[in-house]
This record gives sequence, structure tokens and C-alpha cells, in this order.
Amino acid sequence: MPKIIFETTRLRARHLERADLDALLDVYGDAEAMRFVGDGRPLTQALCLKWLEVTEENYRRRGYGMFALEDRSSKDVIGFCGLVHPGDQADVEIKYALKRRFWGMGLATEAVRAMLEYGATVKGLRRIIATTAPQNTASHRVLVKAGMVPSLLRNNENGSSTQLFSWQSPELRQPSLIQGNRARRN
Repeated sequence: MPKIIFETTRLRARHLERADLDALLDVYGDAEAMRFVGDGRPLTQALCLKWLEVTEENYRRRGYGMFALEDRSSKDVIGFCGLVHPGDQADVEIKYALKRRFWGMGLATEAVRAMLEYGATVKGLRRIIATTAPQNTASHRVLVKAGMVPSLLRNNENGSSTQLFSWQSPELRQPSLIQGNRARRN
């Protein structure tokens, strides 16, 4: 039985499993979905397998990482959301991605809000950041709706820029989206 992280009205977040490889490829192997992520190239099966290994290590080391997002009614994996430390950075960073057919339905905002609440109430995190490509206005809207605040533009070593967002706890400005007002502790 997979470890459930939180449930919202429409979503369930749970630990990633090896069986999620096809869903990872559906999301991160999609060139359109990846155009604003990392170097903009879709991930290969080998990189998705490596990601599963890294995620297992994050669960062991930090107690959190990336999680599968399931549609509660169908139980299908529709995307991923989590709290990570890319390149072992000190700041906790929220990441998310959905299969394209689920874009524009408010699911990303729902997931990000619940993940922020999980980070604060279950993991005791007080500050969480997000990073996006400056031109990724759809992600900017998701992050702002979820309660994050735009911050600096960070200049990267390769000459590109990254838009930073931040979120501060413990004050959650909106009513809990997590069923029962508290994340499940498993």
C-alpha cells in the first residue's frame, strides 16, 4: 500500500513507486511540458529511473521528496509534486508538473497549496521557494494563487535568468485544502 502524503478534494499525493515510471515518462518525456524546465529537453527513461532512485534517497535522508499526484476519482497518476533540494541547495523548493491534458483545471494550484501546507504542518518547514523560467507565466499564476510571492530574478551561470518565488509559514492564509484540516502522518 503506497504511503499517502495528503488528500485534497480532487487529488491524492503519495510516495513514488517503480510502477510510476510510465507516468513519469508521460509528464517529463513530453517536450512541450518540459520547455521551461531545466535545459528544456524531455527526460529519457534512464533519467526517470535515476529520478526514482534519487527520490527514494530523499525520502530516507529528508523524509520528503517528489510525490505522485493521483486523481482521487480514477486513481490515475496525473502528475507529480514535491519538496526538493536541487543540487543539494539549502532552500527547500517546491516542484510540480502535470500531464498536459490536466493543465488549466486548477489542479496545479490545488497541489501546490496542499504541498505547502504539508511542508509546514507535517515537516515543520518555515520557508519554501519555487523557481521558474521568467517567461513561464502559467506557472507564475499557479504559484501566486497558491500563496507564494514573486521575488528576485536570479542570474544563472549560463547567462539565463530564473524567477524566484517564496512562501513563509506558519500563517496559512487560506482554509485548509487537506482533508480533515491536517495532513496525514504516516
